[in-house]
Amino acid sequence: MKKTYRVKRDKDFQAIFNVGRSSANRRFVVYSLKTELPHYRLGLSVSKKLGNAVMRNKIKRRLRHLIKGMEEHLVTEDFVIIARKGVEKLSYEEMETNLLHVLKLAKVYQEGSESEEEN
Repeated sequence: MKKTYRVKRDKDFQAIFNVGRSSANRRFVVYSLKTELPHYRLGLSVSKKLGNAVMRNKIKRRLRHLIKGMEEHLVTEDFVIIARKGVEKLSYEEMETNLLHVLKLAKVYQEGSESEEEN
């Protein structure tokens, strides 16, 4: 994932948490904030409660890969995904289903894209 697509600075995270809106399901919480940028930016938060560094990095890798596959459906907002307890036990497919559900709740994922409507 390119650096321009990441939320890295603490100031940006705090702005999203304090001003943005949140949505959640049992496995993920998503905070989102509208911005003027022409693309989305993603921040990930995985607590030490979910496992050691290897497990946390595995969860983040899977999340980044899932987001990359959903790129054309994401709106141009900044959003932060927080993984909750239990994510570490999910299979890839279960993680994808849960992530898609919470992104739709947060209105960050939109089904119809321009390229699909043309076909």
